Amino acid sequence: MPATPAVPNGKRPTLADVASRAGVSTALVSIVMRGAKGAGEATRERVLQAAREIGYRPDARARLLRSHRSHLLGVQFGLQHPFHSDLVEGIYAAAEPAGYQIALSAVAAGRGEQRAVETLLDDRCEALILLGPQAPAARLAELAGQLPVVSVARRLRPSVPGLEVVRTADDEGARQAVAHLVALGHRDIAHIDGGRAPGAADRRRGYRTAMNRHGLGEYIRILPGGLTEEEGAEAARTLSATRPRPTAVLAFNDRCATGVLDLFLRSGVAVPGDISVVGFDDSHLARLAHIDLTTVGQDIARLAGLAVGRAVARLEGAEIPAGEQVITPRLVVRGTSAPPR
Repeated sequence: MPATPAVPNGKRPTLADVASRAGVSTALVSIVMRGAKGAGEATRERVLQAAREIGYRPDARARLLRSHRSHLLGVQFGLQHPFHSDLVEGIYAAAEPAGYQIALSAVAAGRGEQRAVETLLDDRCEALILLGPQAPAARLAELAGQLPVVSVARRLRPSVPGLEVVRTADDEGARQAVAHLVALGHRDIAHIDGGRAPGAADRRRGYRTAMNRHGLGEYIRILPGGLTEEEGAEAARTLSATRPRPTAVLAFNDRCATGVLDLFLRSGVAVPGDISVVGFDDSHLARLAHIDLTTVGQDIARLAGLAVGRAVARLEGAEIPAGEQVITPRLVVRGTSAPPR
């Protein structure tokens, strides 16, 4: 039998609405919803049925606030980054078993980091997990002085007092990518840079180090790029017109690499026949069958677990290792890399 609307104007149903529907007192409904003793089995079932019929759900956040703790971890993430969405999924998986909920606040074209963090603070989050923050170190230090803060996927030099850092060894990832391409027989390997994005300097340094280590210093070529498909396509346009054209390219991230693949496809440049392409992150984008991107994989589950673990440990007064936590990446070989012709 369809539920009969019991709450006017689309408002959220309350305990009083459930009580009216079930024909019992509000206090009795509260007992049932809390799972406390004091209600018979028949009455309990009648109250739960009434709640289902009018769509009532207990407000877990309000209950936590009444206990003077929110048990909320605030997560700032970039709306346009596939890698960030993968990290958010991992953070949810790590937070729930620890007894914490997640509040999300996105950084987008018209919404900066300052606003994203302010929203989380207004929601009474007990700790912040910032994915790839670009705020100045002084701002991060200010936040870390107010509540536990964990920065994910950004190296900070010098370190910020009170700020927890969890990141991937980006330079090592770039070295792995270059070593893979060299093992395939490539020598002329270009790198599409990430500009001032978190991790870009380390990946750029790792690329240079690896090229020099393999005796390929004369082939070092770094093109301006960025985080997006458009920036990757623009760099690929430059590569397409270059003679001789590199036989391989390491892009800053998977989104950038996808833009490279798209431009090459439209220009009739075969991948990996004419040029091999390697990304970075191993986001869900790289794993799509029609992209099948060779990439440097970051351990998303480990990064997320460490970020949540450090935030919770700070909140609960547990001891945690000093210094930043740096995770070694791994190369994931797929269909966009092959020996040069």
